[in-house]
Order: sequence, then C-alpha cells, then structure tokens
Amino acid sequence: MNRDNLLIAIENSRIEWQRHALEQMMEREISRVAVKEVLRSGEIIEDYPDDSPYPSGLFLGWIKGEPLHVVAAFDSLTEWCFIITAYKPDLEHFESDYRTRRQK
Repeated sequence: MNRDNLLIAIENSRIEWQRHALEQMMEREISRVAVKEVLRSGEIIEDYPDDSPYPSGLFLGWIKGEPLHVVAAFDSLTEWCFIITAYKPDLEHFESDYRTRRQK
C-alpha cells in the first residue's frame, strides 16, 4: 500500500467509512479522529496486497497511550481510502508489542 497516496486521500477527505466499521467503532468508542490519526502517524504492521477488491493493510497507532488497530484499503484508481475496521488489540491475540500476532 502506498502510504503517501493514502495520506493524500485522507487530507482530501476521500475516505469511505464502511457501515460495519462505523457500527463497530461506535460500540468500541473509537472516534473517526482517532482512526485518521492512526492512518496518518501509525505504522503498517501487516500488508495485504492481494485483498479484494482493493489492497489493504493493518495499521498500529497509539491514542492517549493506548494501542489502536485500523484496517484500511486503498483504491489506487479512484484514490479513495476505505475504512474496514478499527479495534483495540488485546494480549490474547497479540504480543505485548501489539505488532506480532500470537501463535495459536
């Protein structure tokens, strides 16, 4: 995923919030501002170039000292960013760095 193009899309308000993502964000008390901040300043910890219909990635950022994961996709033809989901990672599924998935 081209990070520069993603940042341009965010700055130009070319973000589509998937309904499922918004519902989850409301339940989890995660704001749109927090999601955008993770995409702007966080790091891509997993890249999914073969996702369909658009390549996507898992981002890790820190909001008020707490980890936050965001999955976003990017359509390079239309230059739109799609928010798939956002959640607070837990130690059941991730190592203490919140970057590494625990082995099952």
